[in-house]
Amino acid sequence: MTDLQADLQTGAALRAATGAEPGPAGSLWGDAWREMRGRAVFWLSTLTLAIAVAMAAFPGLFARFGPNERCDLRLFNRGPGDGAIFGYDQQGCDYWSQVVHGARASILIGIAVTVFALLISVVLGLLAGYYGGWLDAVIGRLTDVFFGIPFVLGATVILVAFPDHGIWAMTLVLVVLGWTTMTRLMRGQVIAVRQMDYVTAARMLGAGDLRIMLKHILPNAIAPVVVLATLNVGNVIAGEATLDFLGVGLQYPEVSWGLQLNAARAFYTTHPHLLIFPAVFLTATVLSFLLLGDVVRDALDPKLR
Repeated sequence: MTDLQADLQTGAALRAATGAEPGPAGSLWGDAWREMRGRAVFWLSTLTLAIAVAMAAFPGLFARFGPNERCDLRLFNRGPGDGAIFGYDQQGCDYWSQVVHGARASILIGIAVTVFALLISVVLGLLAGYYGGWLDAVIGRLTDVFFGIPFVLGATVILVAFPDHGIWAMTLVLVVLGWTTMTRLMRGQVIAVRQMDYVTAARMLGAGDLRIMLKHILPNAIAPVVVLATLNVGNVIAGEATLDFLGVGLQYPEVSWGLQLNAARAFYTTHPHLLIFPAVFLTATVLSFLLLGDVVRDALDPKLR
């Protein structure tokens, strides 16, 4: 009888004597889920984001009118009351409907920019970290160039140069300026993981580069990048609202929280409801993404538990 067989028989005997059954093998994501679901902040932020995303996807479930329907100039800037819980805007339109429909542009841009930037970061980070050499140098220098462009200033220059733009043009501009940090993080994670014994073993067993990157490196390197991506959604939404507020982002007849804040700045002393309501929704959404990112980070990092 070998030592391994003796150990297995001993373990089986101990489990039979104690009645213990072997539990399922733990995983990083399984442990993270068990950690997150026990925290109130996770559920609060998730509920807030679920409502915001539902407003963006199905505004008709929350608002009786479209963004520019049933407008009456006689109701210009009237405050809450008379059947309008948020009052009316400068065109005499129901402000609750305006705020609800404003969620679509902000959340769509925030999620789309993050998803596309994450895909770019995963591809470039995998290639640079795994192969190194001249490919790493080229990707590194390209990342440095874009990383050196200030986000708001760079977006302002591009959007001013091309004034006729909509949601997808805004998305493209923000993706071009927003992939660098995640790429650097992904590259660093890949460099650390590629030295692990299981990667070496897979290579010795004849696994190809693509299989090693997708099956062995990516699942073990992606967690910190996912955390950063979660935080990035809130940052992108705030950046998009900032550009709208400065007048270089989306333009009428588009509807967004940033545009509403831009229109309200001339009336905030006399009609504060125009500023308060979109600001509250914008702040709650951005804060929820940031809090969710913090919870995910804590759950995926055992040292922070």
